[in-house]
Amino acid sequence: MKPLEGMLVLDFAQYLAGPSAALRLADLGARVVKIERPQGGDNGRRLVFKNLVSDNDGVLFHTINRNKESFTADLKNPEDVEVVKQLIKKADVLIENFRPGIMDKLGLGYDEVKKINKRIVYGTVSGYGVDGPWVKRPGQDLMLQSLSGLAWMTGSQDDLPLPIALAMADTYSGIHLVQGILSCLYRRFKTGEGGKVEVSLLESILDLQFEFIATYINDNYTLPKRAKVNNAHVYLPAPYGIYTTKDSYIALAMGSLATLGEVLQIPELSNYNDDKSRFEKRDEIKLLIQEKLNTDTTANWIKKLKEVNYWCSEVLNWKEVINHPAFTSLDMLINVGRPGHRDIITTRCPIRVDGETYKSNKWAPALGEDTEKIMKEYGLKKGGQN
Repeated sequence: MKPLEGMLVLDFAQYLAGPSAALRLADLGARVVKIERPQGGDNGRRLVFKNLVSDNDGVLFHTINRNKESFTADLKNPEDVEVVKQLIKKADVLIENFRPGIMDKLGLGYDEVKKINKRIVYGTVSGYGVDGPWVKRPGQDLMLQSLSGLAWMTGSQDDLPLPIALAMADTYSGIHLVQGILSCLYRRFKTGEGGKVEVSLLESILDLQFEFIATYINDNYTLPKRAKVNNAHVYLPAPYGIYTTKDSYIALAMGSLATLGEVLQIPELSNYNDDKSRFEKRDEIKLLIQEKLNTDTTANWIKKLKEVNYWCSEVLNWKEVINHPAFTSLDMLINVGRPGHRDIITTRCPIRVDGETYKSNKWAPALGEDTEKIMKEYGLKKGGQN
């Protein structure tokens, strides 16, 4: 039995942050019903990467909304809102990521929902919180990386600020929302009442940087400088970074500079024998290391460094990762294509419980695919209370 079996989650969210939280709850056993507009549904259906579309929805939508059901309701129509309220009576969790105040205008804000179902856990995602000067700005990931300082500290010193090529703010907000929802559900077992869980993209991406922000504040608000050579971490000394070799790349993590000097046959590295010099002179150290690494292949350097237990690795692309035994042994891939349409291959839930991996091949629903079934199952009626 999966941990959340028997729980009903209503997913009003769109795009990535909220739907990713609902996806993880589905992976853990909850029944997740997407509440979508009859015309168009979740805007994420039209978010397309590299023109990849299947059954009129972007492949990204298929991957982030697998293992869910779709129920259509026009939330501007009072009759449809009443039907949704009947469904809310049955639910354990509600997730939404509209702009602050929208759910209140629709009559579905937390205060109203709590009157309908005091046990419900109400999860909400915003871009910048519920107040403050940025509250009306679009909650878009590149903007959040730029506004939060994350892009500024990434890349080498002479580079432009460099965003991480993942939706970091959205992803971490979804993770934090799941943590808050599960905590509130646990509290409900003791008190019988639900609660409201609020996260924002800004708070989540700031929390992601807690080590750096704390270091900056406790270092008398001194801004760090990115290394000019192969920067990978603004606060770590040489040799930390990614380097070219004769045929590809190699990543060097933490380890003894003296040991590295012996393996690479760079006697000059012995001149940097304390932490202060390893940090303050990291660029000149990295240049020495880079020059030497270019003389041999990644495989040969890895072999030599592993012999002395030096922390290092190859730098793989997705083709190399997916074909590697370390990946295939995890059995990470699932097929969530809709019946009668193309296969959609994506990753499974990364969580194991009691040694079991959770793999569901339930596809992302077509718009309104489950409306009639859910209406009948729960006895939902238009024009009257259930």
